[in-house]
Amino acid sequence: MSLFNKEIETMPLDKLRSLQNKNLKDKVEQLYAKVPFYKQLFDSNGIAPKDIQTVHDLYKIPFTKKNALRDNYPFGLFTVPKNEVARLHCSSGTTGKPIVVGYTWHDLEIFSEVVARSLAAAGCKPSMLLQNAYGYGLFTGGLGLHYGAEKLGMTVLPISGGGTEKQLMLMRDFESDAICCTPSYALTLAEEIRKQGIDPSSIKLKYAILGAEPWTEGIRTDVEKGLRLSASNIYGLSEIMGPGVSSEDFEEKGTGSYIWEDHFYPEIVDKDTGEPLPYGSQGVLTFTTLTKEAMPLLRFWTNDITSLSYEKSNKRTHIKMAPIAGRADDMLIIRGVNLFHTQVEAILEFIPELSLNYQLIVSRTGTMDEVEVCAEVDRNLHEAIQKEQDVPLQNDRFQKALQLLKKKIKDDIGLSMKITLMMPESIPRSDGGKLNRIIDKRKG
Repeated sequence: MSLFNKEIETMPLDKLRSLQNKNLKDKVEQLYAKVPFYKQLFDSNGIAPKDIQTVHDLYKIPFTKKNALRDNYPFGLFTVPKNEVARLHCSSGTTGKPIVVGYTWHDLEIFSEVVARSLAAAGCKPSMLLQNAYGYGLFTGGLGLHYGAEKLGMTVLPISGGGTEKQLMLMRDFESDAICCTPSYALTLAEEIRKQGIDPSSIKLKYAILGAEPWTEGIRTDVEKGLRLSASNIYGLSEIMGPGVSSEDFEEKGTGSYIWEDHFYPEIVDKDTGEPLPYGSQGVLTFTTLTKEAMPLLRFWTNDITSLSYEKSNKRTHIKMAPIAGRADDMLIIRGVNLFHTQVEAILEFIPELSLNYQLIVSRTGTMDEVEVCAEVDRNLHEAIQKEQDVPLQNDRFQKALQLLKKKIKDDIGLSMKITLMMPESIPRSDGGKLNRIIDKRKG
């Protein structure tokens, strides 16, 4: 049934709540006693540890945001002395001083456990070979997947990110069963296989575990078709643990990712007011770590936009989170309309003349914000039109696709955008890291 820890993953919800409440009370007392930031936070807001008895009391506590981690750089939020810290990681994508996170040996055991659960949910089994194409180093992805895979009993190929030629060579020579990487890099691998004319039967991959950036069902379809496998989402963030905070089950794809609630308690809150929202409502995801020793966090504001629901849970009792719609800090506000790049991607899925490789370019003329969608045309159709000695980008099919995209963006999103058709491979591909879909020229 793709369960790694059946007892925990299927624990009755009332017992799971009791476990969460006990661990939460312990963490609140520990943080109040050992971390000056949290003591001041509680005292200045008139909160005492005894006021937090269950997870339903969490709303009383203000959010912990990323600036708190920066302000307490490097070790100000740690609850243990440095000699009890087994590993340090730093989060990616920041400027200036990085966000530092620490792990005790117990934390690393939990890290491996939740990643093992996630890999099992994705279909992986002991003795399979995992090609780990996440970056190793300060980023949590590479090492997180590595030790979780070993805990599951897999063989790990620690190839790290990039090096597409070597990735494909070893993938074939070693007959890798599974690969983990970003979804955009999985598309790069699939495209390279097609471009080089590699016999698809020489690729033995069965599963892809993809994360670190938002992706859509259209991306999943292209990856599964291009690599001939089952692709599942894995979610995490360095501040909470790393990859493995939640994961899809490969037999329940499209219904959301299970959050391992015995370790991470989630909430959805309004992005403007911070008020808790009911199940099914879309808002900002926050996490409270219930078992982490080195650097527990209360109500950490992830900036990720999603929703939570128990209704779609099937094999497990743990809650599910919907796919990430975008990030609150990456959300574009264009002429009063909230815009996530994944909304454009979702429209592109239904226009076969265009590929899913695109970028949004945001600019400002006077006081007016404008968005240009640069969309690549489909390679196969482009090549067919070239053979007809036609001018590809001016071909009637592509021009109709341009008008359809413009209309659907206006109808579905409520904005008028300039559409620019691009030649195949003219927009940057992922080299193994996260792919930037938005170029905001308003930021100077």
